[in-house]
Amino acid sequence: MAQVNIRIDDGLKEKADFLFDELGLTMTTAINIFVRQVVRQGRIPFDITIHADPFYSDSNMRVLRQSISDADAGKLTEHDLIEV
Repeated sequence: MAQVNIRIDDGLKEKADFLFDELGLTMTTAINIFVRQVVRQGRIPFDITIHADPFYSDSNMRVLRQSISDADAGKLTEHDLIEV
């Protein structure tokens, strides 16, 4: 059996050990589960993302594209600004 050595932040390891213990797992078992899923799925088994600006979310971009399309087609509605 191969041995793999990794370095991990002390605080992160402590939190992970606590969580894995609650799940009845060891760090070794959890890492083996992860690696098995990587091999089985042929990819990282979850999305790796940076917390992006929510303005650029898929739903907002769909609305923006539709608004641009409406503007190009002359379908915009004009509203008066009412001061409160």
